[in-house]
Amino acid sequence: EFKHLLVGQFGMRQGFTSMIDNEIENAKKGRQAEITVKINSLEDERMIKKLYDASDAGVKVNMIVRGICCLIPGVQGMSENISAISIVDRFLEHDRVYIFHNGGKEKIFLSSADWMKRNLSRRIEAAFPIYNEELKNQIKDIINIKFNDNIKSRVIDEKQTNEYVRLNPEKPLRSQTEIYEYLKNLNKEKA
Repeated sequence: EFKHLLVGQFGMRQGFTSMIDNEIENAKKGRQAEITVKINSLEDERMIKKLYDASDAGVKVNMIVRGICCLIPGVQGMSENISAISIVDRFLEHDRVYIFHNGGKEKIFLSSADWMKRNLSRRIEAAFPIYNEELKNQIKDIINIKFNDNIKSRVIDEKQTNEYVRLNPEKPLRSQTEIYEYLKNLNKEKA
């Protein structure tokens, strides 16, 4: 048993499912409900079904899925509240981030695990919560930078056209470069 960690084979799937169910309940009660996920792969059928259930309940689901994505976002009656992008750039990004609105008391987990059957059911993977508010804000800043990428970001859609995001072309934003600058400035402030 683990008090804080979500560990593959020992409750990781159940922990994430419980947090999604909490967002579904909040949405059904008319409260703000939102899930943000940044992973490399999404192919686990049960997690995909759970995200479809969340979308159907009115939960806003924002996803960055670098590679394999078996979920189809933005389909009316199935996943209209889910949006997904992919960012592939010069540096390999290995971070997995899970953010649950949780009625305004956000839960943020970092992990080694993608939402793949092998990661959730067979491997020993871990997700750990972030409790420090300053670190939570930094993680959210970095995720927001990624969602504003308009150079290397591609939209994942039903037709799998994977077109580049070109919002606000007068102000180009390449997330890996911006994150580097963000972290460099953060370190200068602390020095």
